[in-house]
Amino acid sequence: MVSHEWIRFASRGEAVDKPKVVLGVSGGIAAYKACELLRRLTESGHDVRVVPTDSALHFVGAATWSALSGHPVSTEVWDDVHEVPHVRIGQDADLVVIAPATADLLARAAHGMADDLLTNTLLTARCPVVFAPAMHTEMWEHPATRENVATLRRRGAIVVEPAVGRLTGVDTGKGRLPDPAEIFEICRRVLARGTAEADLAGRHVVISAGGTREPLDPVRFLGNRSSGKQGYALARTAAARGARVTLLSANAALADPAGVDVVHVGTAVQLREAVLKAATDADAVVMAAAVADFRPTQYAAGKIKKKDGQEPDPIALTRNPDILAEVAAERPRAGQVVVGFAAETDEVLVNGRAKLRRKGCDLLVVNEVGERKTFGSEENEAVVLGADGSETPVPYGPKEGLADTVWDLVVERIDRG
Repeated sequence: MVSHEWIRFASRGEAVDKPKVVLGVSGGIAAYKACELLRRLTESGHDVRVVPTDSALHFVGAATWSALSGHPVSTEVWDDVHEVPHVRIGQDADLVVIAPATADLLARAAHGMADDLLTNTLLTARCPVVFAPAMHTEMWEHPATRENVATLRRRGAIVVEPAVGRLTGVDTGKGRLPDPAEIFEICRRVLARGTAEADLAGRHVVISAGGTREPLDPVRFLGNRSSGKQGYALARTAAARGARVTLLSANAALADPAGVDVVHVGTAVQLREAVLKAATDADAVVMAAAVADFRPTQYAAGKIKKKDGQEPDPIALTRNPDILAEVAAERPRAGQVVVGFAAETDEVLVNGRAKLRRKGCDLLVVNEVGERKTFGSEENEAVVLGADGSETPVPYGPKEGLADTVWDLVVERIDRG
């Protein structure tokens, strides 16, 4: 029997409502990966109803979905019609996530089709909806698919960008289902925002993360302690708020966030080229990467050897381009919001205000750093300074919290523009 009663009991025995998630599964080979997403959702305290399409059951059977979710599974609107499941499931949900979302499912959703239980659920849902597409590259890039995706995004749905990698057979390219752990992170962020709209839907944001490295020789480089975690938190939260995200990652040993186009770079010069290219159509550029101020004037083709009894030769340095100041000055798109980061070790706000004026950006996130502060941590504490004289303190807490504050301030400024 299909039941819409999703009440469960907490460990101490009292009745509580768990967040109600509908996991829609459409008919692609990536359907098996949805089992991992289902496991993460249920183990983190969500009550999940799986609604597959008929095609999805060719890849993973109804018995599997039922056993993993603890709910009966159906694809038909005619099962248990007295409970009106084609209406109730969508009405009761706190989140609907479709993973994988095939080209066919995206087309039916965009055109309001209601020929099975899943598409009926999409029409009745008044909660956030996340689509995680998976298909061959040619299908993802087809104008029909692109228009369907644009339609869904205009309506407020979050359609994450597919990953790049191995597809079926020998094919590779963009169209791979993002890692289930990363899809789960988007779902978690969307649920945390509750009924808040996807306020970055239709926006393109560019984020730099990590730390640049300037090679001295084939084995050594000048670098810094940045882990990239704050930039990646900015990318994940932006994707969860509906943005199209380009993440420029400088030497960050982190998993690519779901729904994010990731470009890997190494040096400050490479980062500059990537930022200027990506920023041409961006609504916002957030420079969270720690960019080296200098690079060696000369690169040694062979490893620099230690010579007995001799001091090493001095290393001459050349100034790197000031990417933040350049982007803030040029603004290739009208109304573009530019955000910088300032890592300071003393007189944090004084130095931050001076840097804000010097760089010409709209917002500057200022925090105190050190060997055991901020770098590599899961938490951060900062003050966001505005060119309009505003100061927004962000108390110590998860880096996602700071990221959401930054996006709140960016959205205000985009809307003004």
